[in-house]
Amino acid sequence: MSLTMSATSNQPAAPAGFLDWTQVVFARISNRFDTAATTDLLRWSIQTFGNGLTIGTSFGASGIVLMDLALRIQPDVDIFYIDTGYFFPETQQLIERLQGHYQRAFRRVTTQLGIQEQEKRYGPNLYQNDPDLCCHLRKVAPMKQALADSTAWVSALRHDQSSTRKEVPMVQWNERYNIVKIAPLVHWSEDDIWQYIHKNELPYNELHDQNYPSIGCWPCTHPVQAGDDLRAGRWRGANKVECGLHWELVTR
Repeated sequence: MSLTMSATSNQPAAPAGFLDWTQVVFARISNRFDTAATTDLLRWSIQTFGNGLTIGTSFGASGIVLMDLALRIQPDVDIFYIDTGYFFPETQQLIERLQGHYQRAFRRVTTQLGIQEQEKRYGPNLYQNDPDLCCHLRKVAPMKQALADSTAWVSALRHDQSSTRKEVPMVQWNERYNIVKIAPLVHWSEDDIWQYIHKNELPYNELHDQNYPSIGCWPCTHPVQAGDDLRAGRWRGANKVECGLHWELVTR
């Protein structure tokens, strides 16, 4: 059976009929774990994909809970983050605290395009002038490297985070990276996340205590008002709701 190249990556596109098959199979798996404990899905994922499993985190509150749950099952599970070069100082400090807390390092992935080189090519303040391109260069492009040796990617997406995420399935096929994508926390609420963090005394980003429920790059992240959407502080003033890592959320 011949393969064609995907329009969004250099990886071969899925054969005809494969996507229909994945929808059926992964929908059944999602239904199987829909009312199960989060750790049941994580344990199944770790056992099923072994060393091919990787967990992506941006060190938000949900990502910390996901990491902690997974590390209790498999202490050496692969965990990566994409360093955009625009981290808040508080985020950098949190990474150090978490690595000390778990006595292990996390896999750092970054673009080879430094910020100064980016400014030479595209002008200053690309994050303001063309935030989609900035996200692509500093987040989306490095994700291909992050997932290159993996067969399954676990993320901390939740239904209550935004309108774009309210129908995220627990298990699905990701066409962009040709990988199984797993979201064990879809049914967790913001209160659930914080109860877990406080109960287990986990380190977290102190910006959360300053009305930053969702934290990304410092130029594009702002505090929110009470009652706002959890991601209302991201790319404020721009017609943008996602960075593009979760491409399927913005192309439906």
